[in-house]
Amino acid sequence: MSDAAQPTAAEVRAAAEAVKTALDRHLAAVERRSGEDDPAVYEAFNELAAAAEEYDELLYDRYDEVTPFEIPGSDSDVLPPYQGPEEANALSVLIRRDYAVAEPQRLLAQAQRVADLDEGAAGDSPAAAAGSSVHAALGVLFGEFEPDEIASRHKEFGLEEGDSTLWVTAADEPAEPGEWLDAPFDQADPHRVVCRFDVSAVFDDDPDDDGADADADVRLRVDPDAVAVLEELDELDEVDALDVDDDRSPLDADR
Repeated sequence: MSDAAQPTAAEVRAAAEAVKTALDRHLAAVERRSGEDDPAVYEAFNELAAAAEEYDELLYDRYDEVTPFEIPGSDSDVLPPYQGPEEANALSVLIRRDYAVAEPQRLLAQAQRVADLDEGAAGDSPAAAAGSSVHAALGVLFGEFEPDEIASRHKEFGLEEGDSTLWVTAADEPAEPGEWLDAPFDQADPHRVVCRFDVSAVFDDDPDDDGADADADVRLRVDPDAVAVLEELDELDEVDALDVDDDRSPLDADR
């Protein structure tokens, strides 16, 4: 880092003072906590973590020195306090799966094969353009197959699976038809998450162990105060029984 980009000694000192203030606020919140999932304690915890991270970064940039703190990331194993309805009248199931286009030619060929099976394809129909670009191929494949089938057959389509997450959130009332389609994830509230299931390579104990059981990468995160909202959701496989709204358009599926 250049000298011009380095923080000043005063900025480092101010960050240190911010940590001290955040420590006091966190202790005060803990001393006044009203229950196991007091939102004030959760908020003070996040403020302390952010202040410590800021100080750690500035200290390193200025003095090439580190702190003994291990700063927790935002994706911790503890959900924020549940603030949704005690008895949910509706649910939203939000799913994101990431893919890399590992074999573009395989993707193009599979999309062309699917389009060619359409007996009515002609002229500027999808069959004529399916193999012309990755975007066109994705549109054909995600328009033809359900997201779960894409996930189970991703290698066949030339895709490489990345991280995925599934959130089950409580709602007061079902959404109106077409209400959220333009911005499907904008209203996702972590405080209304009943449970979530994450799959990621970062959960691997041994990243080099290609034969590791995939189930070992699944982290179930359940808020104990919200379990009653989904009393019948006892097993991971039961998520498939929910009425899942597909909240992605074909070309948004790998975002």
